[in-house]
Amino acid sequence: MPPLLLLLLLLAATLLHVGLSDTVAYDHRGLIINGQHRMLISASIHYPRAAPQMWSQLISNAKAGGIDVIETYVFWDGHQPTRDTYNFEGRFDLVSFVKLVHEAGLYANLRIGPYVCAEWNLGGFPVWLKDVPGIEFRTNNQPFKAEMQAFVEKIVAMMKHDKLFAPQGGPIILAQIENEYGNIDAAYGAAGKEYMEWAANMAQGLGTGVPWIMCQQSDAPDYILDTCNGFYCDAWAPNNKKKPKMWTENWSGWFQKWGEASPHRPVEDVAFAVARFFQRGGSFQNYYMYFGGTNFGRSSGGPYVTTSYDYDAPIDEFGVIRQPKWGHLKQLHAAIKLCEAALGSNDPTYISLGQLQEAHVYGSTSSGACAAFLANIDSSSDATVKFNSRTYLLPAWSVSILPDCKTVSHNTAKVHVQTAMPTMKPSITGLAWESYPEPVGVWSDSGIVASALLEQINTTKDTSDYLWYTTSLDISQADAASGKALLSLESMRDVVHVFVNGKLAGSASTKGTQLYAAVEQPIELASGHNSLAILCATVGLQNYGPFIETWGAGINGSVIVKGLPSGQIDLTAEEWIHQVGLKGESLAIFTESGSQRVRWSSAVPQGQALVWYKAHFDSPSGNDPVALDLESMGKGQAWINGQSIGRFWPSLRAPDTAGCPQTCDYRGSYSSSKCRSGCGQPSQRWYHVPRSWLQDSGNLVVLFEEEGGKPSGVSFVTRTVV
Repeated sequence: MPPLLLLLLLLAATLLHVGLSDTVAYDHRGLIINGQHRMLISASIHYPRAAPQMWSQLISNAKAGGIDVIETYVFWDGHQPTRDTYNFEGRFDLVSFVKLVHEAGLYANLRIGPYVCAEWNLGGFPVWLKDVPGIEFRTNNQPFKAEMQAFVEKIVAMMKHDKLFAPQGGPIILAQIENEYGNIDAAYGAAGKEYMEWAANMAQGLGTGVPWIMCQQSDAPDYILDTCNGFYCDAWAPNNKKKPKMWTENWSGWFQKWGEASPHRPVEDVAFAVARFFQRGGSFQNYYMYFGGTNFGRSSGGPYVTTSYDYDAPIDEFGVIRQPKWGHLKQLHAAIKLCEAALGSNDPTYISLGQLQEAHVYGSTSSGACAAFLANIDSSSDATVKFNSRTYLLPAWSVSILPDCKTVSHNTAKVHVQTAMPTMKPSITGLAWESYPEPVGVWSDSGIVASALLEQINTTKDTSDYLWYTTSLDISQADAASGKALLSLESMRDVVHVFVNGKLAGSASTKGTQLYAAVEQPIELASGHNSLAILCATVGLQNYGPFIETWGAGINGSVIVKGLPSGQIDLTAEEWIHQVGLKGESLAIFTESGSQRVRWSSAVPQGQALVWYKAHFDSPSGNDPVALDLESMGKGQAWINGQSIGRFWPSLRAPDTAGCPQTCDYRGSYSSSKCRSGCGQPSQRWYHVPRSWLQDSGNLVVLFEEEGGKPSGVSFVTRTVV
């Protein structure tokens, strides 16, 4: 059969599955849909990380790029914000998202979890879960299992109600329970093994009619498909020879953290990894991420994961196709699809072509199909090889795909797609700002009084990034005159701002991978009575690791004033008043109605801590994506028309010594530190503002600045591809 005709038939088969019931089975050569082996290319697109108005185009661009399956996590905290309420609207309208996948003629992989990791706040767990009596997350703990099962059952019931599983005529061909549990289950001992088996059995009993998967779970039960996550999965094999080789997370780039340079993964290496996977028996490959999007609100986890979740994906954070990554992978997908009949027929025949060169040949005697993959895994030298009496030049670190075992359809190292250069074009500058000062310390009568320093998350319930710790101390004239006072915090996480008598004395943060840090902040004390107020701020709750429900924030340990001639003053057990959140937050002054509740000033301070700023603006002309340029600001949060576009922190820059090469050699194994850019620059300068959040005129932008920024430098830009 001519390759073009075969490709057209495959595309027709994909379109015909819409509205029909599909049977989904599997053997060691892949998923079998309606009796046919399928080699599937999947794309991760997380519905809450984009405005709903973007979903259709994102899915369409994925399909145009040769994608068969859309993969998404299900975000428990967004869907069940309190124990008694559910949310399936707006960015969390899961059913509508899955229906759009169906309408596009694509399949879906629903990774229910409900632990998702995903660099998402608390790994997707709702914070209220921590307060369930006797609970321990992700182990053989009855309170946790009861809550987890109730949520999983609800999601499955919703999908069944709208007939979204494949046997019902819907797009969902796979579902996932748990997520990368095998990476941390040893920490739970025997209870971890019991929990894993319970989760698998619970999921299997829900009657979805589609296979369930567990990623990174080498001891998954025989009735569950175990899958691989990583930069490379060609050498990985499932735990049972009857299961297919599946790759649920091929990391197309990496996530960005505050204070670090920006990671990039060359498309030649991504394509090499994908081709090697199918060459060595793979049958299902998913890009994590294909579109990363934005961590709107306070959804980013980590801690220290940026608001941007761009991930250097084939479709960028703003929904713009990233070239040449998108186009080169599209060509790769087309070449793999030409091999589908041969790939699904049997196991490959291995042929050595040299010391670091090899071929894998697939063939079907019944159909006559033949496909070959020729690989050069040398990371430095090109090679000339002979195969089927023909000569082929194989660039270093590349795979050539021969859909007919003769002619090269695609080589992963040869990029024939023009590079697109998106730019941020200034659109709106010179905004007419007004300001409102946020009070220092206690601002209401709802403060919590304790002769101890309360843990932050248990106190705020994560309703705000912020918790004030306030107390007072009396100082003698001699001690005040010494000018050597030092405030010592034994341990804190993530950020603290220290105020003495209403003035900012200094700030500190844990940065990087450090979880807790000691702080010694010089302070200026007056003779007599002094007020001390410490504002602690979280930067996303822990999203990965065992026992994440036990990880706290805020001040952890002693608070001591040192350096005084009369000796040190231990404030740890003094009376502290804890104030949850900010006054501006409680009044919702980031909304149009809430902004009327306070008196704004036309005086706009620059470089001052604890200031709210607001301005009105008209929507930028045209249809290009919009962003807010906050390079001149320090650290805080931003809202557009009452909707949070996330945290900003441009004052925390990547080190100049982080290692940002002018060019990046794609050859050789990739790691997240290999190809970086932006040394010495803010980790994130631009913040996505979805066009659907804007009206033609009279839009409201509100910024809260923690440490001191210059709003005069803030502007709106549009993302334009030239």
